[in-house]
Amino acid sequence: METINVNDFSDLEEEFLARVNKIVWCNVATIDRKGRPRSRVLHPIWEGSTGWILTWRNTLKAKHIAQNPHISLAYVGEPLKPVYADCTAEWIDDLETKQHAWDMFKAAPEPLGFDPALIFETVDHPNLGLLKLTPWRLEVYTIAVDTKIWRQAV
Repeated sequence: METINVNDFSDLEEEFLARVNKIVWCNVATIDRKGRPRSRVLHPIWEGSTGWILTWRNTLKAKHIAQNPHISLAYVGEPLKPVYADCTAEWIDDLETKQHAWDMFKAAPEPLGFDPALIFETVDHPNLGLLKLTPWRLEVYTIAVDTKIWRQAV
């Protein structure tokens, strides 16, 4: 087995999006005030290499991200073919971008898509948060086969 470091997101984009759009739900780990990881299951949607999560704003994860914006996502729908995304997360508060993400979720076919109004009622709900995920490392792993890894240039 060989690890292939790819130079451009486009070198793994098709496989990355196919897998994450099929698996849908992923484990998301943040770092607490004492430097310990804390995991939960969330439902991102990806637009190219940018991830979006509609989630409750006033939560423990919000406190974690305020202190340390680095998060790690693990998609494990097929144990031999996981996908990992290490990202920075930032809260996006402008209504136009929230509406864009809302519309993406609403327009996507199930199980990836859903109607956010079932949870948040309206896009301007006071506790609706939008997390923007900017990856610095993506890994599309296949056990016993070549693994592709992309890292953001530093």
